[in-house]
Amino acid sequence: MDDSADRLQSGPIGRKPLAGVRVLDFSRILAGPYCAQLLGDLGADVVKVELPGTGDPLRRQGPPFVHGNGISFYAANRNKRSIALDLKSDGGRRIAKQLCGKADVLLENFRPGVMDRLGLGYEALSLDNPRLVYASISGFGADGPDSGKRAYDLTIQAIGGYMNITGQRNGEPVKLGTSGFDVLAGTNCYAGILAALLQRGMTGVGQKVETSLLESQVAFLVGAALEYLLVGTEPEKWGSEHAQQVPYKAFKTADGWAVIAAGFENLYPEFCKVLGREDLARDVRFRTMADRVENRELLYGILDSEVARHASRELLAALEAAGVPCAPINNMEQVFSDAQVLHRHMKQTLQHPEYGEVASLGAAVKFSEFDVAGGWKAPPLVGEHTAQVLREWLGIGPSVTEHADTQ
Repeated sequence: MDDSADRLQSGPIGRKPLAGVRVLDFSRILAGPYCAQLLGDLGADVVKVELPGTGDPLRRQGPPFVHGNGISFYAANRNKRSIALDLKSDGGRRIAKQLCGKADVLLENFRPGVMDRLGLGYEALSLDNPRLVYASISGFGADGPDSGKRAYDLTIQAIGGYMNITGQRNGEPVKLGTSGFDVLAGTNCYAGILAALLQRGMTGVGQKVETSLLESQVAFLVGAALEYLLVGTEPEKWGSEHAQQVPYKAFKTADGWAVIAAGFENLYPEFCKVLGREDLARDVRFRTMADRVENRELLYGILDSEVARHASRELLAALEAAGVPCAPINNMEQVFSDAQVLHRHMKQTLQHPEYGEVASLGAAVKFSEFDVAGGWKAPPLVGEHTAQVLREWLGIGPSVTEHADTQ
């Protein structure tokens, strides 16, 4: 019997939009779990399927470890319940297939073909559950000559061109400071799932949603890609600089670093005025943005010396008063002491009944009709909710659980 209508019925103002949506999350490491976490933030019942005993490999990535888990695990696994299920066993696969029949969304990030071999592919599951939204994240895409390759954020940043445009001018390639394209692929998949759920509301039928780290990274090249596609030139590395705006970069001050973005015509004269160098705004070599781009080395040679004479705090205060975009370059302590960051609730503290308190990041999107961070839960222990989920989703009691390879 399909109970989805009862689970998804409208609730009062304040009810989260995905309340009642069941998500079965087979994904591991970062991209898939991050996607599932975003769904959980909006109220979905996210059930994380983990290997009995060891769980998600991200739990073991470290040191440092907190409460026995690698710190990256906490970045992608709040608002989930965990069940332990051995998908290599007949009993584990049988339980998994039953759970899929009750799910609204399935999420997986195995290499293409793995779920089919487990009997958990889209074609098989959608026959029994045509409303299922089946979401897959892979390294290179579901098909094509490289679809079977292993992928990591580092290798994707390399093959997708991002490392070739990142780093100091004429310097060696540099990766982003985080696994940004794992997170981006997870965010893209999250958007795809929401779109598929919206369309299911109109058609009554689910569908397969696919994305990959490679596609997410290539789409993120934006202007750098179009410089090549439209003009035919290879983008350069610019460090903190901008290819088409000057001045626009990180400057060394007398006591630290600051970024200043004063490339536009209405900003550059104000920057010069703060430095006490109004002559630079009148100089014919630097009068327009095109002039400044053409003569960037000469201008930066002057500006670097001028900025280095000023302490960061005083310079930034003067620039802000003049309306020139600028900012200090903060470390993590400074980020999470920043008044605006704290005001926007980007630092959260979650509670777990066994291991206690754990820090978490806040939601990037807020809503007027519900508190997105309301009721958030700390990441689970491996298999913490196995019996609970099997009872709620399938009506299975302890005697069956003991023989289903869930320990």
